[in-house]
Amino acid sequence: MQLIITTGKNQHYNQSKTTMNKYILLIALSISLFSCKENSTNLKKKLPKIAIAGIAIESSTFSPAKSHIEAFHPVTGEVIFNSYPFFSKDSVNRNRADWYPTLRGRSLPGGITTREAYEEMVEKTLKMLKENLPYDGLFFDIHGAMSVVGVDDPEGDFIQRIREIIGNETLISTSMDLHGNVSERLAHHSDLITCYRMAPHEDALESKKRAVDNLLERLESGKGKPKYKAWIPVPILLPGEKTSTRIEPGKSLYAKVDPLTKKEGVVDAAIWIGYAWADEPRNHAAIVVTGDDKNEVSESAEYLAKSMWDVRNQFDFVAPTTNYKQAISKAIKSDKKPFMISDMGDNPTAGGAGDVTWTISELLKNKALINSNKQLIYASIPGPNFVAKAIEIGVGGTINEVAGALVDNRYAPPVRLNGTITAIKHGDKHAETEVVVKVGNISVIVTKKRKPYHRKSDFTNLNLDPNNADIVVVKIGYLVPELYDMRGDWIMALTPGGVDQDLDRLGHKSIKRPMFPIDANMKDPNLSTRFIPLSHQQKNY
Repeated sequence: MQLIITTGKNQHYNQSKTTMNKYILLIALSISLFSCKENSTNLKKKLPKIAIAGIAIESSTFSPAKSHIEAFHPVTGEVIFNSYPFFSKDSVNRNRADWYPTLRGRSLPGGITTREAYEEMVEKTLKMLKENLPYDGLFFDIHGAMSVVGVDDPEGDFIQRIREIIGNETLISTSMDLHGNVSERLAHHSDLITCYRMAPHEDALESKKRAVDNLLERLESGKGKPKYKAWIPVPILLPGEKTSTRIEPGKSLYAKVDPLTKKEGVVDAAIWIGYAWADEPRNHAAIVVTGDDKNEVSESAEYLAKSMWDVRNQFDFVAPTTNYKQAISKAIKSDKKPFMISDMGDNPTAGGAGDVTWTISELLKNKALINSNKQLIYASIPGPNFVAKAIEIGVGGTINEVAGALVDNRYAPPVRLNGTITAIKHGDKHAETEVVVKVGNISVIVTKKRKPYHRKSDFTNLNLDPNNADIVVVKIGYLVPELYDMRGDWIMALTPGGVDQDLDRLGHKSIKRPMFPIDANMKDPNLSTRFIPLSHQQKNY
């Protein structure tokens, strides 16, 4: 641009000056817009790139049942966000990173997972991870008690295969159930790791969010991997029904976790009870603490390990327990409604096959119950052939057909149910179809596929009123909150099945020994810190 100034021609000068100012303003505006666009681009580039993956199941190796691919209801891509309220479109966390969800498979607890199902889900996950490499982080959402045919440590195997794809620099934050198992391999490949602090698991979503929050904070701050991981295996193997955080000593033990995470130099701390109904070397309790201060991390881990070992003899069932005969006798005599009985041995929420007929067979021939006229609801027994026959007959018709014991017939054969069909309901995610048949004063829920009954609506949807029933028998161990709040009274029956509460009767062969309480008089173990190498440091398993 050329500026011409003519002496004595102020008008021409002023016009030229105005033109020049306009040009300067336009240039400045263009630079500003370019700068904003560039800053916006840079801001977007700074968002961490995080993948999501996970397979979750609790698998009993003492049940003849097997878990196939359909049990996991695997979903891929954006649908995964629906499982996490903290990933809703308007959530803060959703906007703190660029997310790449791969595969999420989550099954009801059950029998050992087939190798085919495991490989199909793992290979699909790995393929999807390859599509968007590289990643800054990965949210690894697992249970931790998956057993797979021919694989000793499935979660350890899975995360190691993920590392082979994404590399060792990507931060992995692992979220687990406190009934999961933390092998040394899983701890090595996890940079951050946490688990629930409540049983029943009322803090499940809170714990998963904590795993995500920790991951985001370490990436955004540039701190990266915590410098230290303290792992202490604790030789205790107990069922969840003896380690509930509703009662002591579990309540006070788990209350010690959160204060440790507030210490300078500690990122997170966790106690795993472990899973008692699988027989692998990794099945035992464990402590893991992560952080940047070596002394604080070590001291915190040893404090939790010692605290757990010190109270090992205090763990007991969360509710009164007895054998079946005494449980039903007490229920018949009680005037409290509903009197709830946990049929524990075949509990599908712990990995039981769910179709053991022993308890329902005993109930149907119990003369004291029949003569009492007490109204009892039994939930539930799978019987696909029974359900198909009931659909043919319809509500109001009479059915005489067998159900149950197609998978686990070790304790009793299929049970014959001769009664009136009072309800048929289709569309349940797990059961698919549910049928209620009334046999005398007993209403039996028969399902196409096994299903645990956790909520009042599970009953009311079938025109059953659990609040006004005299007795409700459920295939569950400790009652989940909704049933717990509904109970008039409650007892846990020590019944047979793949998740038998008598661990001695199960006969573990592959766990590390000695193990409390199987080896009740064992010597005090070494509970000193074992520092696990960081994921980028060499470690062979």
